[in-house]
Amino acid sequence: MNIKYNYSLLSHNTFGIDVKAEEFIEFYTVEEALDLSKTLKQKKWFVIGQGSNLLFLNDFKGVVLHSGIRQMKKIKEDDQFVYFEVGSGVVWDQFVEFCVKNNWSGIENLSSIPGEVGAAAVQNIGAYGMEVQEAIEKVKAIDTATSQLMEFSKENCQYGYRQSIFKNQYKGRYILTSVVFRLSKKPNFRLHYQHLEEEVRKRGNINLQTIRETIIQIRSQKLPDFRTMGNAGSFFVNPVVSKVHFQRLQSEYPEIPHYYVSETEEKIPAAWLIEQCGWKGKQVGKVAVYAKQPLVIVNCGGASGSEIKQLAEEIQLSVKNKFDIQLQPEVNYIE
Repeated sequence: MNIKYNYSLLSHNTFGIDVKAEEFIEFYTVEEALDLSKTLKQKKWFVIGQGSNLLFLNDFKGVVLHSGIRQMKKIKEDDQFVYFEVGSGVVWDQFVEFCVKNNWSGIENLSSIPGEVGAAAVQNIGAYGMEVQEAIEKVKAIDTATSQLMEFSKENCQYGYRQSIFKNQYKGRYILTSVVFRLSKKPNFRLHYQHLEEEVRKRGNINLQTIRETIIQIRSQKLPDFRTMGNAGSFFVNPVVSKVHFQRLQSEYPEIPHYYVSETEEKIPAAWLIEQCGWKGKQVGKVAVYAKQPLVIVNCGGASGSEIKQLAEEIQLSVKNKFDIQLQPEVNYIE
C-alpha cells in the first residue's frame, strides 16, 4: 500500500485542476483493499481512476483511493469466447489494444477512451454504437459496509445509458477490484454509427485493427488532448426526451438530429443543442467550449473547478430556456 498526505491530484484528473487530497492511498491487492475498507466507515472517501470523468471543486477533505490492481488473467475459453479477469487499475485503452492484437472482439469501438477498467465498468462507457456492458460478464467489488468481496453479474449491475448500480443506489459504497470480460473470437463488426464504416474502408480491409486505428484518428480530430488542454471529454449526457416533446421540437427545428430509443422516446445529441445556443467555440475567462466539439468544455489554463462548473450551468440554463431540456452532466462534481 502507498499512503501519502496533502497529496496533489493534478496528475489524477484530466481537467488539470490542482487540488490536494488530505490522504491518498493506492492499494495493489484485493487483500489490501479489504483491509482498507475496514478503516473507511467514519471517513469521507471515494475511488479515483485517471480522473477522466471528474471535476474537483475544492481540495478534498478525506481519503482518495486508487487501485493499483493491474493483473490480467484468462479465466477460460471455448470455441466462441475468451474470458479475461482484468484488474480495476489497468489502463482502459491498454486493455483494448491487448484485445485487438489478439483478435478478440467486443470493445474495439471503445478505443482511446481515457480512464481505467474499474471506472469504465462504473460509468458504462460507450462510443460509436458500443457500450462496455455488452462485454462485461461480472464485476468484483468490496462492500465497505461489510468488508466483504462481492460479485455482481452484468444483470445485477443494472446497466443503462452511462449508468450502473455503482453510480446510483450503491454510489460511495463499493470499491471495484476487477472486471471479468467475455470477448468474442469471431469478430462482430459494429460499424453502423454515422460514417464509421466508410472511414474504416479507407484503410483497406475491415478488421479489428483498422477499426481501432480509425476510431483513434476520429477521436484525435474531434477531441482535445487533455495533456495539452484540460478536459473530461463529453461533459453532458445526450438527453432522452419523450416522443411528444421531440415532435414538438422537430416541428420548429426540422433539421434536429435524433436517435430512436423506443416507441415513446428519442435521444437528441447534446452537442447540437449546445451549438444551437451559440456556445461552440465561446470562451468565458479561463474556460471555453471546444471549437471542434461543443460537448466538450476545456480548461484554457489555470481555471478552477468552480469556474468550469459555472460555465456548465450557464450552458444548461440556455438549453433549458431554448428547448425545455435539462442537460445532465456526465462529469461528476467532487467537493
